[in-house]
Amino acid sequence: MAKRVHQPREDAEFDFILGMSGVPVLAYFTGTWPKAIEPCRAMDLVVGDIADEYTGRLTAVRTDITRCPSATKRYGITGAPSYVLLKEGEVMAHGTGPMTIAEVREFLDGHL
Repeated sequence: MAKRVHQPREDAEFDFILGMSGVPVLAYFTGTWPKAIEPCRAMDLVVGDIADEYTGRLTAVRTDITRCPSATKRYGITGAPSYVLLKEGEVMAHGTGPMTIAEVREFLDGHL
């Protein structure tokens, strides 16, 4: 995982990161149950590359569903991997499932 990807340990830390970000936030929700582990690990690499590529334009936050249950509920996350793009606290886009780096760029570029 890239250094530029934040990994909050709890909901309060997740909310702090959102509040401090001066740029849009890509909240990437992961899971630790057997069917989610492999796709989430694959997305760790993609999100890490995106975080590096979009430095200064985006804050990436890897959010464990079990560690941040309030954020998970707030954004209607029902599976992993899932993505929420937030701008000034407002949801700009939702996405689910594994994506290629090109698909993540397309997901982001329409809103940044």
